Amino acid sequence: YMMSNDEQDYKNILDDTLQALKKYKKILFLTTSNRWNGEENSEKPKSTLLAYKIAKQLDSSNISIIEVPLLKIYPCEGNVSTRSGNYCGVADAKKKDPLKNPSGHHRCWASINNKDDELWKISKELFESDCVMFFGSIRWGQMNSEYQKLIERLTWIENRHTTLGEENIVKDIDAGIIIISQNWNGTHVLNTQKKVLKYFGFNVINNLS
Repeated sequence: YMMSNDEQDYKNILDDTLQALKKYKKILFLTTSNRWNGEENSEKPKSTLLAYKIAKQLDSSNISIIEVPLLKIYPCEGNVSTRSGNYCGVADAKKKDPLKNPSGHHRCWASINNKDDELWKISKELFESDCVMFFGSIRWGQMNSEYQKLIERLTWIENRHTTLGEENIVKDIDAGIIIISQNWNGTHVLNTQKKVLKYFGFNVINNLS
């Protein structure tokens, strides 16, 4: 079997990503695309399958994979622009449970107002990692809704250093994003989300995107 030029290009890109991931001590993969999983042997999304495939080819003992759509995560409350001002990520929004917030960094009103919210499962792993990878798909010209919901709920990370004048709590975490897409807007969305992650304060790595 002879690989096509496109297949060889994608293999080279994947090889570069695998090589880049080998240097990290603790990696978090966040998959955001969803499928209906109400039956036995239900199908996993292609971007999720790719995350597991990459982990299998590396030392998976230092990789955590969280399938975001399987968690109960409430929508962002938009506390960056309330009538009273910007209250996103303030000290009063800190999640008090040390088991769910061992770093003390998690500050989100939606986590306080919704006792069964599970965003803490992501933030706990995130602040124990030196690399985070987002996986997802493009639907109707933009990232899938689960990815967007997650990014909006993580706004307190960005707001703490851009608006509140505190430290950038993700400055030591490298980040990448991998998108599975047959959509006309794929390249534009990738470039936009790399800018978003950079604005959040992550170190965005091209070989991981």
